[in-house]
Amino acid sequence: MRRQCRRGKEKRGWSGPRHGPRPHRRAGRGPRAASLEREEAQTPVTAGPSSSGDPSSSSSVQNSVVPELPGFYYDSEKNRYFRLLPGHNNYNPLTKDSIQYKAMECKRLRLLEEEEKQMKKTTRAGLNSSVLLQKRQLGLLSSTSYCRLVHELKVNCMQRRKIEIHSPDSSVAGTNNFKIIVADVACERIFTVSDVEHGGCKYGIINLSGLGKESLTVEMYDNLYFTNRKVNSVCWASLTHPDSHVLLCLMGIAETPGCASLLPASLFSSTNPGDRPGMLCSFKISTAWSCAWCLNPQADNCFSTGLTRRVLVTNVVTGHRQTFGTSSDVLAQQFATQTPVLYNGCRSGEIFSIDVRQRNRKGQSWKATRLFHGSAVTSIHLMEAEHYLMAADMAGKIKLWDLRTTKCVKQYKGHHNEYAILPLHVNEEEGLLTAVGQDCYTRIWSLQDAHLLRTIPSPHPSSKDAIPSVVFSSRLGGSQGVPGLLMAVKQDLYHFSYI
Repeated sequence: MRRQCRRGKEKRGWSGPRHGPRPHRRAGRGPRAASLEREEAQTPVTAGPSSSGDPSSSSSVQNSVVPELPGFYYDSEKNRYFRLLPGHNNYNPLTKDSIQYKAMECKRLRLLEEEEKQMKKTTRAGLNSSVLLQKRQLGLLSSTSYCRLVHELKVNCMQRRKIEIHSPDSSVAGTNNFKIIVADVACERIFTVSDVEHGGCKYGIINLSGLGKESLTVEMYDNLYFTNRKVNSVCWASLTHPDSHVLLCLMGIAETPGCASLLPASLFSSTNPGDRPGMLCSFKISTAWSCAWCLNPQADNCFSTGLTRRVLVTNVVTGHRQTFGTSSDVLAQQFATQTPVLYNGCRSGEIFSIDVRQRNRKGQSWKATRLFHGSAVTSIHLMEAEHYLMAADMAGKIKLWDLRTTKCVKQYKGHHNEYAILPLHVNEEEGLLTAVGQDCYTRIWSLQDAHLLRTIPSPHPSSKDAIPSVVFSSRLGGSQGVPGLLMAVKQDLYHFSYI
């Protein structure tokens, strides 16, 4: 009888994922009961019919929605539930986060292996150079469609190559982790914010002039300044000439208030320190989430900072300030170039515009265009003609808005975000949209039809401290530069060329 009872406990399980576990308790538990419980904890629970010999069956089970059972986790490879053992008596305790991380890491390594073996296939059926050329010659494709599809084909054929970073200070190169990279308008330089080993952030500028088809070498110039405060936002500023300065928003810490610092780019050049012209200034402000520089002549030498429930517009030369109260924190900003209008994205999901020529008003009657997302807006990008605006939020949604009708005209699916402030990168010349998700995957879409063209895994293991920062341009290094994608992650810089 005891042997049959024990066999019954060993075979206890579920034939399908819809049945829950049946707890079995006794008032008194002796050594025999404890032994039976340990055996039961290691017994797998079947989630459905075994499909070890049928790959298609296994994939269908994995793709289906498997219910979660309290105290158990589901192994998609073995198609079974396993009990989560308590952490205090297990050397390697299983947790939901560790299981998810293991699955994500396996997926990342598999995608990297496929890319290295050039097994990556184009996302569109029949998209290859010979077919496109034949259709173009037969008049089946317009010149616009042909150029767009060629760019898509190049994106799918991009291969990762590591860039060698040279620095005048050899002790600096390769010791800091990249957090933010921002390219100037000409894509000749990249401003970098890096984490230093002893804490805080350090700034630098990478000169891309040495980046060519044959050479993958760039020069990096650091400065002696570093801060122990977090850098929330960065943008280039044209004060004395185009992209002459860099504007940074720093968070306050302890008794030190936040500030907006304007650094001349010449601070990072390799010339003599005595020959470095420019203006170095700092404006004390409360916590700033975002910043933007105005290029319209009607609001010359002005920049904006998005604060907690207000927008602050400052003239660098005169020091004059305008304050606009809002009902939510402003996480993203961009100025229009044709008119002195500032677009703002808020934590509440609202997007609104401000004409900075008007004076301060009580209330919020000064708001012009108003758009609404269902989650906090983390990034906005005004398209070149300034009739459309691209916006991303913390729910992972990317939408293209028509500013004339205030309606969403397109949505780009596949982006992943939960709480991070992540930028958008739009290249209208190539017709591409690029965004890095919180899952550390870089995704590229077609601007025209919102089709997801490629998903690029990170070369490093995924973590919240290793989210890649990217720059996409048709001319990396200037007018004679090479096209492609730059990716900075950890201490490394990579180039994806689509020549």
